Amino acid sequence: MKQQHSGEQPLSGEQPAQFTLKKIVVYAILMALIIVSALMVVMQVFKYRHDFREFNSFQREREDINAEWGRLLIEQQTFGATAQIGTRAVTQLRMYSPPPAQTVVISLPTESEPKK
Repeated sequence: MKQQHSGEQPLSGEQPAQFTLKKIVVYAILMALIIVSALMVVMQVFKYRHDFREFNSFQREREDINAEWGRLLIEQQTFGATAQIGTRAVTQLRMYSPPPAQTVVISLPTESEPKK
């Protein structure tokens, strides 16, 4: 009976089958890892595209809101100018709304009324 030294292969016929089985298991594990890795890449690309679309929609919404904000600022300035005109008319020009006793209503004759 021969003794096996470390590094030497045994002489039995079972070794090549065991070696092939180990190879198959290693290859199967590697293939499974490659498939899992590929699926993870596909999922990340899908998530990136979804997030990018959402980001673009948020940017468009932000632009729309900024445009609306600009319109509201212009509207606010317009209403502020109207109030300033009324205030200046009262303070600087001493204009006022006349009381009803001093108000005269002039009506224009219509076509059906005879001219005097």
